[in-house]
Amino acid sequence: MRKYLVAGNWKMNGSNAANAGLVDGILAAQPGSDNVELLVCPPFPYLAAVAAQLAGSTVALGAQTVSEHEKGAFTGETAASMLVDTGCRYVLVGHSERRALYGESSDQVAAKFAAALAAGLKPVLCVGETLEEREAGQTEAVIDEQLGAVLESSGVEAFQRAVIAYEPVWAIGTGKTATPEQAQDVHRHIRSRMAARDEATANAVQILYGGSVKGDNAAGLFGMADIDGGLIGGASLKAPDFIAIAEAAASLS
Repeated sequence: MRKYLVAGNWKMNGSNAANAGLVDGILAAQPGSDNVELLVCPPFPYLAAVAAQLAGSTVALGAQTVSEHEKGAFTGETAASMLVDTGCRYVLVGHSERRALYGESSDQVAAKFAAALAAGLKPVLCVGETLEEREAGQTEAVIDEQLGAVLESSGVEAFQRAVIAYEPVWAIGTGKTATPEQAQDVHRHIRSRMAARDEATANAVQILYGGSVKGDNAAGLFGMADIDGGLIGGASLKAPDFIAIAEAAASLS
């Protein structure tokens, strides 16, 4: 049985004081279920401080992106080995904002995915379509292209050490949320694409939903057969909101 993963992407938010309070709140109230895993992804400058605060807990630390390069003259970039050295266990790759705002191609995302795996990190591969693509009936084609680049580069077996996050771009930060049935349709498609290559890997890989998940809609989403938790944005910045989502997952365990 797949565990639920509730991952908080803090994006470019936070301060030392605010982060300390947020982590304190998460640690104090996290559900006791063994079937729910928690992950927080702070901005780069705060990784070490949050790692120290999480030491000894079951809450995992992740980064929001990573370089595809191991080392060298890449000013401003951060290697996967550096993230491991800081205490990270996970890293987001291919988040829609990285693709849209910073021009990351599917090939570059695939290279970042491979670099993360090589360093011992667990990549969270983000895939998803824009509103225009959805309205044009291109959702599955977009997902197939984004997922396919990684499958061709790293192989399906790599997903035994990775996570997938479906994030409909039209539902991120807009207050709009895919219905549980809409989300399930895409999650089912993703799992079926994986199963066509390796059924065991497809059945084991966690596929998260990311798109305005909140405490009051989490249970409906997580109750779908192929949705294994959430990649949480705004609601991860307040401990009670984040914990409410985690508790929704725990209630289904």
